[in-house]
Amino acid sequence: MTDTSGPNGTDSDPIEVRDLRADEIPQAVAVIARGMRDNPLHVAAYGPDPDRRLRCHGRLVGGMFGVSPAMRHICAIRNGAVVGLTGVAPVDTCRLSTGQKVRLLPALAALGPSAVAKVLSWTGTWSKHDPNEPHVHLGPLAVDAALQGRGIGSRIMREHCRRLDAAGESGYLETDKAANVAFYERFGYTVTAEAEVIGVPNWFMRRAART
Repeated sequence: MTDTSGPNGTDSDPIEVRDLRADEIPQAVAVIARGMRDNPLHVAAYGPDPDRRLRCHGRLVGGMFGVSPAMRHICAIRNGAVVGLTGVAPVDTCRLSTGQKVRLLPALAALGPSAVAKVLSWTGTWSKHDPNEPHVHLGPLAVDAALQGRGIGSRIMREHCRRLDAAGESGYLETDKAANVAFYERFGYTVTAEAEVIGVPNWFMRRAART
């Protein structure tokens, strides 16, 4: 799907929203790392140094790509480059198996002991809130840092929700940014729970299946 309009209908650079290709994964990892570098959870987990946060989250995301073959990715392409994307875990695939966790260990170890402990606490808390009902799990959703606020994330979300509705599936996500709650509410998600995760407020959101 190609959309030539910006958030106000004035963007002259067409943006294509489609599935990520395997050869675009390195670009995707970099976009996620840059786009989410300053997220509250990442500051809490990786520390105050922005360069360290960029490296650490890039390593973790790169590791996740390697161990999660079921994960689908919807990306936004502008001038041939990935400028935004989201991960989409199909029903019954969002929880890592024991084997997947083992394969992720090298990426975790590269973060350092303190960051590893915080990441495990963070993901453990998220897992406890994961719904028991069948759901499609969204995340991460990231737009490259220099292009945020231009409607790229909204385009990705529209495509994600179109797919949910076509399949009659419910959606679920977590966010650590209060501003994101209103953003996701625009696409039919509602807050089902709140909790502190390594000292950071988090919101857990669900989108009911539609026919």
